[in-house]
Amino acid sequence: MTSFDSSDTTDLFVIGGGINGCGIARDAVGRGYSVALAEMGDLASATSSASTKLFHGGLRYLEYFEVRLVREALIEREVLLRAMPHISWPMRFVLPVHKEMRFESDTPTSRLLSYVMPWLKGRRPDWLIRLGLLMYDTLGGRKILPGTQVLALKGTPEGAPLEPRFEHAFEYSDCWIEDAKLVSLNARDAALRGARIHVRTKVLRAERVGDLWEVETENTQTGARATHRARMLVNAAGPWVGDVIQSRIGVNSREGVRLVRGSHIVVPRLYDHEKCYFFQGSDGRIIFAIPYESEFTLIGTTDAEHEDPQTPPVCTEEEKRYLIDFANRYFAQDIAPEDVVWTYSGVRPLYDDGSSSATAATRDYTLKLDATTGAPLLNIFGGKITTYRRLAESALEKIGEALGGRGAAWTAGVPLPGGDFPVDGVADLVADLRARYTFLTPAWALRLVRAYGTEAREILGAARSAEALGQSFGATLTEAELRWLMDKEFARTAEDVVWRRTKLGLRMTAEEIAAVDDWMAANAGARTDAAE
Repeated sequence: MTSFDSSDTTDLFVIGGGINGCGIARDAVGRGYSVALAEMGDLASATSSASTKLFHGGLRYLEYFEVRLVREALIEREVLLRAMPHISWPMRFVLPVHKEMRFESDTPTSRLLSYVMPWLKGRRPDWLIRLGLLMYDTLGGRKILPGTQVLALKGTPEGAPLEPRFEHAFEYSDCWIEDAKLVSLNARDAALRGARIHVRTKVLRAERVGDLWEVETENTQTGARATHRARMLVNAAGPWVGDVIQSRIGVNSREGVRLVRGSHIVVPRLYDHEKCYFFQGSDGRIIFAIPYESEFTLIGTTDAEHEDPQTPPVCTEEEKRYLIDFANRYFAQDIAPEDVVWTYSGVRPLYDDGSSSATAATRDYTLKLDATTGAPLLNIFGGKITTYRRLAESALEKIGEALGGRGAAWTAGVPLPGGDFPVDGVADLVADLRARYTFLTPAWALRLVRAYGTEAREILGAARSAEALGQSFGATLTEAELRWLMDKEFARTAEDVVWRRTKLGLRMTAEEIAAVDDWMAANAGARTDAAE
């Protein structure tokens, strides 16, 4: 494995190891650019691991007339699904229809209907939802995902968990995504293609020196500092994009970022089937209730202003109560605060378009190229996880303008590591894994396939028993898997493993997690990855 020579000059230096930064790094290195990336924490340690875990078009964005964003996202669902069938899969969403459905008051659609149909008094009619779903089915040119249908809820598995007053619903398609895993696999693929990925590496300053950027970094674990040089700087720092512009780069910019906090709660499983629910509130907002990690239900999200990127986002008691009350208006069996087993919260770095509310702020991305004085700078604002690959392609167009083009777009249809199997091939892969490794339980084999796809066999190697995989830490996590995550996916601490690369923290005790931390610290020097 090679080490990084800080005297080298790369084409690009990317600040930020979230989905945008890692997606850009992967696309760029695949076109022939030399790339270095610095992430001050773990990959996906902020916004990119705190999503609602969906590849979706954003049905409600149609009410804001963001048709281009929705169309792009709908097309991307199936492109991404083919490239990562281990960490993404189709899901059906049940949207109960009732008379209390309302718009948020400042949506363009709400204002238009209030003018032409004032008798609706802000209600969201079911015919309008059906029209939106018709657009949802046709805008993206579906080939894999089934279309919308009408469901009668009485006496059905979909209706059983709900209050009896809900009589019918619309059912449509979107996709699940393991968000943090998506980031680590993009980083892994970028590294395999030659990118230098530096985690736990904070950018202290960046300045133009002649026709290059000079970037000073500090390893937050060791304190070691290094100076990097690059022909172009890409600021994909997510919630810190504004802070990087103002404090680390020191350039003038009129562009601003709006920080919006989204919080989620996780409770024990609320129903037996594998479909999700899309619930509409009397305040015009929506939440999802999604089957999660086999034994749980994920509920979210909120939209709240978040003032300071340095303040860690947490799910407040008010947000928790809001989500519980929202869900309880739909589910027959009430959720209580003590049922919540885990919460998480992330900050979305939205482009500040002057919207009156956090909910109304655009989810579209904005790329700003500054190539007027010296080495070029590209600032990335906003975006959503579903369109990360298209954002990267747009970024590469800007990079090509500044540095000269280096090859055509290539990422569409190219699988991420472990994703080289058919969309409907998970069951066959699980069966093959259990045939090769007879000690695997069905749940263990499925977890490995969902996390690693075809690379699960490389982790298990020649093992003929669970004991051959080394120390067991609980919840099927073994030494062999830990070594893989440290060597291949940049994991450095137990938190990286049990709350991002996997969600095994939901099933592990504090003592087991502490044992993972101890083992990783003791074996840190044995890493064999080429990224750093």
